[in-house]
Amino acid sequence: MNLRKRLQSISVSDFGLVSMILAILLTISVLGLPLTERIFLERTGAEGRATLRLAVASLQATIDRFEPLPALIAERPLVAAALGNPQSASTIAALNSSLERTAQELGASDIYVMDREGLTIATSNHALERSFLGRSFTFRPYFTEALDGVLGRFFALGTTSGQRGYYFGAPVWSEGRVIGVVALKFTLDGFEAAWRRSQSDILVVDQAGVVFMASRQGWQLRTMGELATEDRAQIVRTRQYPLDRLLPLRQVREEIATDYALVRIDDGGFGAYYVTSTIAMEAVGWRAVILTPAGPRALSALMLFVATVVVLGLLIMQLIQRRARLRADQEAQRQLQDLLERRVAERTTDLDRANANLRKEIEERKGAEQRLRKTQTELVQAGKLAALGQMSAALSHEINQPLAAVKTYAENAGTFLDRDRLPEARENVSRISKLADRMAAISAHLRNFARRPQDDVGPVEVQQSIDDALALMQARLKETKGSVIYDRPAEPVWVYGGQLRLQQVIVNLLSNALDAVEGQRAPKIELVLDDQDVDRVRIVVRDEGDGFDEDALAQLFDPFFTTKAPGKGLGLGLSISYNIVEDFGGRLHARNREDGGAEFSVDLRRAEAADAEDQVPSSGIAAE
Repeated sequence: MNLRKRLQSISVSDFGLVSMILAILLTISVLGLPLTERIFLERTGAEGRATLRLAVASLQATIDRFEPLPALIAERPLVAAALGNPQSASTIAALNSSLERTAQELGASDIYVMDREGLTIATSNHALERSFLGRSFTFRPYFTEALDGVLGRFFALGTTSGQRGYYFGAPVWSEGRVIGVVALKFTLDGFEAAWRRSQSDILVVDQAGVVFMASRQGWQLRTMGELATEDRAQIVRTRQYPLDRLLPLRQVREEIATDYALVRIDDGGFGAYYVTSTIAMEAVGWRAVILTPAGPRALSALMLFVATVVVLGLLIMQLIQRRARLRADQEAQRQLQDLLERRVAERTTDLDRANANLRKEIEERKGAEQRLRKTQTELVQAGKLAALGQMSAALSHEINQPLAAVKTYAENAGTFLDRDRLPEARENVSRISKLADRMAAISAHLRNFARRPQDDVGPVEVQQSIDDALALMQARLKETKGSVIYDRPAEPVWVYGGQLRLQQVIVNLLSNALDAVEGQRAPKIELVLDDQDVDRVRIVVRDEGDGFDEDALAQLFDPFFTTKAPGKGLGLGLSISYNIVEDFGGRLHARNREDGGAEFSVDLRRAEAADAEDQVPSSGIAAE
């Protein structure tokens, strides 16, 4: 169902309901406009007052930090010494340097010392062109208050520097009387710079109504109204501000709440509305004022209501359209569900049949895999028996020699016993026992090699498998007068594999190497155990035969491929060995040596000795 049909499903009564709701909302908007405006202004005032509290706290903290400093400076002996002997050039120079360093350390604008007549005898700005030295400040209230023995304070525009600043004056006492005054001045320009980063304007007004601090530079030294006659006279007498700059800010004020008011300020022919709030700084007799732009109040409130009405109307319209779409979607869903049920019913039979075929195929594959594993195991066992067959003649000779010796020693022992020669008889019996041990070891190796190995892979000790394989090959090595060069590592080397299957691989590689050097007078085979790699262990078997051609190397590990003469092999040994090493997670490689002969390498994963703690160690008969 398309969008047009869905919209057609909206009834006429739905549109009437929407129109009625919109009309009600517009009526509420018009009637609630004054209340919304007041809420808007009060919220703006509350935000501004919070900002003003932070500004007042920072300003008061700075004043409190500087307040005790003049009195501490006045207690210095050098200050009293300079006031007592102002003609001493060295004393005055020392005091000038001391005051300069102190001003820099404290961050003060100026620190200076005056005698009782108000004459400045030492100052921190002594090196500047507009120095205070020799100037009189008797007209400043902080000087007269300090002469009376109390801390004086005053805010004014500097008559020498032309910079606004806050002054402290502290008396210098000597023998119970005031002999001079220490004055400290610091500027407040940094506060005004910080206030300018705010969206609101912040003013600080003194008791006379003069704006002596303001974030807006055009409002500095303006007045909040007309100055009283006595205030004007006081400003002239103390030279606090220049009278020509004390122009009033024209404003109209309307109270909103207890702490907030709406004020319009006309400045330069341009009027703007502000939400204002005031906090009294009683410790210094100032008032801090914040002016937050109110903006076009009625337009903002009206736009807010209109936006609210539009949003609500759109939401209602969307709900109505959504209800219509929901009805259409429910019908379409019902039809689709009926169609799906019919198709599911039609395809259930095919799906059941496919599942049955799949289960049958899985069972057949499992059976094939089991048969493959069984065949592989039988091939492994056949390869081992074939190897035993190849070694049978040499092993028979290896066993017959001890048997013949046993017979001879037994006859000699009987003769010695008849002649009562017990020591010689005992020696012959001991030799017979050693020969029996030798034949038992050979038999144990044969039984171990002929066993069917298990499929488990775990940590095994490589040296044990190599030792067992060399023991099995001893008879054939003697027969061929061959030798195996092998440097056995002293420390155990552990790999992941199976003891019997790894032994079979090594026997197979050694047997093939002997076949490759057949006919040589004293054939040599090199066997290397390389355990230098962190993750891998390599077993290398090298011979000095003729090697392989390229075609033979490409097919070397294929089943039933052999380079031996007919009747000397089935071509299964290397293929079986390759699969055994693959089961261990390793690789079997073959290559021709540059100096002649072939090289087979078995790469196996290294195992840690800790992984083999639960393994049963081999004791002549390997376990797997």
